[in-house]
Amino acid sequence: MSLAIERARRQTIGDTLRRSRLRHPDKLALKWKGQEVTYRELDERVNRLANGLVAAGVQKGERVAVLSKNCLDFVLLWFATARAGAVFVPVNFMLHAEDVRYILQHSRVSAFFASPELLSTAEEAASGLDHVRHRGLVDSGDSRGRWRALPEWSAGRPDEEPDVPLADDDVVNILYTSGTESRPKGVMLTHRSLISEYVSCIVDIGLSGRDMAVHALPLFHSAQLHVFLGPYIYLGASGIILESPAPEVLLETIARERANQLFCPPTVWIGLLRHPKFDEYDLSSLEKCHYGAAIMPVEVLKELSRRLPKARFWNCYGQTEVAPLALALQPEDQLRKAGAAGRPTLNVETKIVDEEGREVPPGTIGEIVHRTPHAMLGYFDDPEKTAEAFRDGWFHSGDLGVMDEEGYITVVDRKKDMIKTGGENVASREVEEVIYQHPAVAEVAVIGVPHPYWIEAVTAVVVPKAGASVDEGELLAFCRERLSSFKAPKYVVLTDALPKNPSGKILKRDLREKYRHLAENEAAR
Repeated sequence: MSLAIERARRQTIGDTLRRSRLRHPDKLALKWKGQEVTYRELDERVNRLANGLVAAGVQKGERVAVLSKNCLDFVLLWFATARAGAVFVPVNFMLHAEDVRYILQHSRVSAFFASPELLSTAEEAASGLDHVRHRGLVDSGDSRGRWRALPEWSAGRPDEEPDVPLADDDVVNILYTSGTESRPKGVMLTHRSLISEYVSCIVDIGLSGRDMAVHALPLFHSAQLHVFLGPYIYLGASGIILESPAPEVLLETIARERANQLFCPPTVWIGLLRHPKFDEYDLSSLEKCHYGAAIMPVEVLKELSRRLPKARFWNCYGQTEVAPLALALQPEDQLRKAGAAGRPTLNVETKIVDEEGREVPPGTIGEIVHRTPHAMLGYFDDPEKTAEAFRDGWFHSGDLGVMDEEGYITVVDRKKDMIKTGGENVASREVEEVIYQHPAVAEVAVIGVPHPYWIEAVTAVVVPKAGASVDEGELLAFCRERLSSFKAPKYVVLTDALPKNPSGKILKRDLREKYRHLAENEAAR
């Protein structure tokens, strides 16, 4: 195929922004701390920065890392990197310098950008790494030593797109999984992976170019970046960027901006509900509510529906390796199929398989596997893990699930989160759903802890509601009345808060480590 034909047929991340600029040049694209940027302005600023990257010597295929909280510069750098033909590597801003250094070394980045408040971590992480040739500062008008502020990268550069040959299956993004292994894996996503996933998002979770969205969850994570910000830029919608999902800031922003869309994990939705000023803000504009990372407890969903009567809810399920949306549960199914992750989205084919890769009948627990153009190209510099993930021509998610007769899939647990107690398997989520029915419970995480007799003991770590009075014995009795004996917790621990990552996902591995000695004094029977 000739280069002229390839260019005429091309569909890349940078192309989605340009086409929105051509359709809606004067429409608000994004708001950030009082700044309002139209699609024309956004496109031109991205082009100047992309030309700055190319002029500095950032080559096609080189990796560009950023360590920053949410800000407008993060978005500019994402699209500019895509247009320059480089690969964007966003880094979790809560990582220690040693962990950031691992990502910089593993991905062999040539350029590294950081925000001022994270500069000391960035300096320590990049110290002595010769391959980090360029350093930049985001969300700052002033340079600091070797760290050049973004305006300096863009100054004097043309506002037309750089002339870089791009292809749909070029890698444009490497996202490092927050997973359970000792070292994270670099998930390689191409333009084609992402744009096919954007189409699925638009079709299956109700996104529209008329929406006013709130981008509050961390943009370094695939959910906020690729299920919401990316598809909304593709559609030409408007959005507000917030640095973090602080409950009162979220409530105030929705009311002030008349925002109609918000994505949060269940933990953040619970935090909003429990905020003492929840009912003081006019949230009547909120119509599209999305959640993911965990199943929304049924009792919480019912309360949200009562207190936000105009809102409709979607559950979004997937993982970084599928860019990340794979399944969606529609508003009309929230209670009818309570607890389900949903059905495969437009560009996804999903089945449940046994250990040998054979499809199992409805009602049988097995591993969730997908075929989809959303899927990653592989793990960066890790052919063995890539081959393991793509067995038999399917992507293996590592999640255990069950499909019903209507094709709805319920995620039972991660393989590693299934609790094996006394020879029986217990899904932590099933126990959590029961505990959430107790009126004094704000949050709960169920884990397995080592036990001399049971091998693993079902343990519930519970955060009571503010002002509520409840003790461990009461919660244990509550569970025993509603669960089979082997599923009921052997221990309940009361605590003030659960550990979470920046996306609001509960860190069960941290809880397992903290409470691993809980049953040490129990005598083996």
